[in-house]
Amino acid sequence: MLVYYISTCGETIAQGGIILARRTKILVPEARSGLDALKAKVVHSTNPEDAKFEAAQEVGVPLKKGYNGQLTSEQAGKVGGRLGGSMVRELIKMAQENLTKKQ
Repeated sequence: MLVYYISTCGETIAQGGIILARRTKILVPEARSGLDALKAKVVHSTNPEDAKFEAAQEVGVPLKKGYNGQLTSEQAGKVGGRLGGSMVRELIKMAQENLTKKQ
């Protein structure tokens, strides 16, 4: 199943099955707390606000609170990829467990 994200300007961007969007927004705002909890869980953090900083530390990126304009695209991608990839893996695992329980 391919999940589409809507960019902040309202465009759905897909190329070769991969979603390409600079910024995404949650389509169901009520899901924010659950997504924050998942983000904290995948980096073994107690606070969702600190999850990206812990992920950055794990991949060796000097992320700090406030302005981070000095980061390269590669560094920013490492942090986002670490969080997003881990969240997707966890969601797939949860879905598989739910399917197994239903059978």
